[in-house]
Amino acid sequence: MKLSAQEYARRIKRAGPPSLLGRDCLWAFGVGGGICLLGEVLRQWYLKNGLDPELAGTLTSCTLIALSAVLTTLGLYQKLAAKAGAGSLVPITGFANAVVSAAIEFKAEGRVPGTGAKMFTIAGPVIVYGTLAAVVYGGIYWLLTAL
Repeated sequence: MKLSAQEYARRIKRAGPPSLLGRDCLWAFGVGGGICLLGEVLRQWYLKNGLDPELAGTLTSCTLIALSAVLTTLGLYQKLAAKAGAGSLVPITGFANAVVSAAIEFKAEGRVPGTGAKMFTIAGPVIVYGTLAAVVYGGIYWLLTAL
């Protein structure tokens, strides 16, 4: 049975729930902003406790990564992502969630090699691309400043 584009669109509209795009975007923005606000609160707390700014930033990143990993392990980050959509993809917590989610699926290869292999399924390309990009950009910068 062939459907025309209009008939297909009519059936999709009837079968699918309406998407409230504006509300979804605001919710994602609020959740992403909340994660960033949590990071800033942590940073200010570390600074208030006498740490220098560089160490405070590093500890803030580590805390957000650890928190994301724990929430992923408990299955709570996925629930947040289901509700928040793209708002939960703040780079540091979203990447930690992606790595830990892949590492949890180790059963086929065994605990130690499987966890490492699954973890680097996601992290490997990012690490390789980041390293390669740093070398290329550094080389370009070096060439431009050497001239």
